[in-house]
Amino acid sequence: MTPAPIVASLVELTKSYGPTKAVREVSLDVPRGAIIGLVGENGAGKSTLAKILAGVVSPDSGKLIVNGVEQVFRGPFEAIRVGVSMMAQEITLVPDRTVEENVLLGNLPRKGIFPLRKQMRERYLHIMKESGFDLDPNLRVGGLRIADQQKVELMRALSQQAQLIIMDEPSATLTANEVTKLHGSIRNLAAQGTSVLLVSHFLEEVLALTSLVAVMRDGELIRYSETKNETADSLVASMVGKSLSTEYGETKTGPTGPIKFSIKNVSTTGHLSDISFDIKGGEILGLAGLVGAGRTEIARAIYGVDRISAGEIVLEGRVLKIRSPHEAIKSGIYMIPESRKDQGLVLTGSIRDNLLLASMSKLATFGVTSNSKLSKVATKLSQAIDLRFGSLKDSASSLSGGNQQKILFGRVLELQPSVLIVDEPTRGVDIAAKRAIHALLEELAIKGTAILFISSEIEEVLGVCHRTIVIHKGRTHGEFVPPYNKTEVISAFFGQGEN
Repeated sequence: MTPAPIVASLVELTKSYGPTKAVREVSLDVPRGAIIGLVGENGAGKSTLAKILAGVVSPDSGKLIVNGVEQVFRGPFEAIRVGVSMMAQEITLVPDRTVEENVLLGNLPRKGIFPLRKQMRERYLHIMKESGFDLDPNLRVGGLRIADQQKVELMRALSQQAQLIIMDEPSATLTANEVTKLHGSIRNLAAQGTSVLLVSHFLEEVLALTSLVAVMRDGELIRYSETKNETADSLVASMVGKSLSTEYGETKTGPTGPIKFSIKNVSTTGHLSDISFDIKGGEILGLAGLVGAGRTEIARAIYGVDRISAGEIVLEGRVLKIRSPHEAIKSGIYMIPESRKDQGLVLTGSIRDNLLLASMSKLATFGVTSNSKLSKVATKLSQAIDLRFGSLKDSASSLSGGNQQKILFGRVLELQPSVLIVDEPTRGVDIAAKRAIHALLEELAIKGTAILFISSEIEEVLGVCHRTIVIHKGRTHGEFVPPYNKTEVISAFFGQGEN
């Protein structure tokens, strides 16, 4: 059988962000009409590699060859021009335009500056039939639910008549019926000679749909083989880099006292379904799982950011009705959010004011606070968290990422909550700051705080937590205790093992 011609070749592509090598000398060929799965843990380099291929980011070194011609893309439109299109994980539509206009964006039939409406409609109806989706072309995209916006993204990729379409988690927000239609569209594309690079966390989808599968780990291409020779276990083993029998970490002795905090059968519209777990006083409970699995949504539901549609939150025997973060803090729950810059800090504010942001009312006497008292408390907190700064009057933006994160922990020491939720607490900080944050968490646990710990770094979760629960598609999918088997934990990320 004659091998299919190669549509694109990646030759020793490398991309770094500061000291981190996101992609390390990756080489692979994309045959015409192939459906290729690209899998790996969070941070393995999958999305970065896809973005290089689509012209979204530029590699530091290496070559990208499309249809035999070396390409240096300066943006996605240059990639589209030579036949490479990407359907990104993040929605990139124009919300004020119609479905039809978004699908044909960059490819509108025109006469001069005027769009040809009849031809637009004919082309749109053809693409809709090809995709298997049924969307009113006149609807404004901004008013659509996320799953329908995802369909528009897919249809737009089809409209560009690309020879290679990169799909980053295309089925993440679709129903089972919609996923079936999507898979049919992908198979039709491949039968017509279009290649598809499918970045997916769903191993069942990869095994059922693709002809080739590439496994990445720590920015490197570890394995590139025919899908028929792979299983879910073999893919997970390649992603982890250890055999299925390899255990991770040392046995930790968790607290033996009473349960302090519980969530019981908690659900939220469109995200979480029947989530239940307990945390003892002094326990650090890990929430692990893939990005988008629902970990942050659990934190937001507890903290009153997102509305709970069913279930209960119980703290020390009291059922709480939390409708806002302010009510959560009053009840004894505090959260360090995923993004310190967007959700945690007032970067233009002073270090002192940021340290005391959550406790100003507590420090007031008859509604009045003195500068000397605030400065005294802030100084004490800064020493407790080993904050490195010039003056308390300096802005928070003047600090390093690690010291900015320490400010959020300084607030915790002042508030002394019964329950602390930390979402990606060490993201973007150096090793020294990470160790300091872990030490602070251990100190808080020793004092009896119930801690919910969320991180995309699996080694961190297993290294810090007394117990770990895996979240998969908005549901709990396994509970693990030391000594941890890392491969079993990561298998649960992908829906493998017992629920």
